[in-house]
Amino acid sequence: MAVQSSPVARIDWAEGRWTHAPAQSRLDTDGLHVTAAAGSDAWRHTSYGFVHDSEHALVAPLAVGTAMEVVFSADYAEQFDQAGLFVRADDERWVKAGVEFADGVLGAGAVVTDGRSDWSIGAVPDWVSHPLRVRVSRGADALTVRGGIDGGPLRLLRVAPFPGDLAAEAGPFVCAPTRPGFEVAFTQWWRTAPDAALH
Repeated sequence: MAVQSSPVARIDWAEGRWTHAPAQSRLDTDGLHVTAAAGSDAWRHTSYGFVHDSEHALVAPLAVGTAMEVVFSADYAEQFDQAGLFVRADDERWVKAGVEFADGVLGAGAVVTDGRSDWSIGAVPDWVSHPLRVRVSRGADALTVRGGIDGGPLRLLRVAPFPGDLAAEAGPFVCAPTRPGFEVAFTQWWRTAPDAALH
């Protein structure tokens, strides 16, 4: 497991732009509270046969040789409630990384999309009711995704191909495919140094 990185620069919430506006968002002293619209999601084709392009991601530039982190909390209760960090090059090339409530269990993983989506997830019941941290490091040809309970070690969740010549943006995201009223509190958004090594 990787130690948590030292933040380099806090990203102002006003620096980001929404890929799709949420049902509601508000700033207060502890961060950005985002309520997802019912039916919001990001997915392309694989297995389910549909394209969903309605995630709420607040994105800012993510350059090669940098990383981005978010810290967030939520009450996950309904099928596919999800939050974390979204990386986007365009409509068909993106990655969403974080946690998702699926089949009654909180899981950590990523959906990697290049025309079609794939999905990797592993159960993390010990993460329930804790603030969580997700970090994505961008290398010359890949994204490295790590996550964990804020203040603890971060585990490797995914290494995914991602061309270095693509302009990309990243930032906090939330989706609620099956219900209204899912709210996530994002308390930190940072640019950081990337992981120094994979292992």
